[in-house]
Amino acid sequence: MKISVIGAGNVGSLAAMRIAGDGLGDVLLIDIAKGLAHGKALDLEDARAILKYNYNIKGSDDIRQIRDSDIIVITAGLARKPGMSREELLSKNAQILKEVCLNIKELAKQAIVIVVTNPLDIMTFYALKITGFKPEKVFGMGISLDTARFANLIAKELAIPVTDVEALVIGAHGEAMLPLPRFTKIKGVLLDEFIDEKKEELLVSRTINRGAEIVESLGSGSAFFAPSAAISAIVRAIVKDEKRTIGLCSYLNGEYGIKNTCIGVPCRIGKNGIEKVIELDLTKEELARLVKSSDLVASAQAQLA
Repeated sequence: MKISVIGAGNVGSLAAMRIAGDGLGDVLLIDIAKGLAHGKALDLEDARAILKYNYNIKGSDDIRQIRDSDIIVITAGLARKPGMSREELLSKNAQILKEVCLNIKELAKQAIVIVVTNPLDIMTFYALKITGFKPEKVFGMGISLDTARFANLIAKELAIPVTDVEALVIGAHGEAMLPLPRFTKIKGVLLDEFIDEKKEELLVSRTINRGAEIVESLGSGSAFFAPSAAISAIVRAIVKDEKRTIGLCSYLNGEYGIKNTCIGVPCRIGKNGIEKVIELDLTKEELARLVKSSDLVASAQAQLA
């Protein structure tokens, strides 16, 4: 299994480390900055003897090395700065993504492509358009990260292990996401058995603003520990054919009444990519909010037409 990670910044290099450490395949780290990916790959190689992991990892500034990759993770692009919305990244990151995807289309036609570049939902749609691959083969990391953030905040609020929390978030990866307390459980028990509606609303708000909070605190760059963990979990589900349900930015063509848009929804994932989009039994209000979220994404997508 050949797994290529394009972009050797914080997210990409940590994702490469996690994927290699989990023994999921031979890892190739790519970055346009001369020597960056190669140097990080050498450093990760040196860690093998200490960690007692016998993984294979290489780094290069030559994107043509992605040839015949089975899975490609795209993290390349500019990171958000304090006060910058994901949508402000659109123009520059679209240029970067287009070049990357044209190379993928030429060199790795069989690959499953996982998009991490922001603004994620729009970039996922653009990657799908440029590659021309089937929708089940191109999707975004998105709400799997947001779901983890929601679960973490709930666990902290209730002072319980985060592993006891089954959270759910849908919608765009950004301010238009929809954390869903109604579908969130603590050891199988609905969340509203533990906290009142006012506290739920606060946790929802904190989840929506979590990414911006991290960006503001860092002062330069954005989150990388949790995003890289989310990427590794998705790659593992593909390589191990886990048939897991994970929140992904998926192309919808009628599901939830939404067409021709990439948005975050639960998906069953396995060795062939997305096997099924899971349609939740949403209330009218929840569905309206999801549609509104997708309309915002669709409007931005139109700028790339």
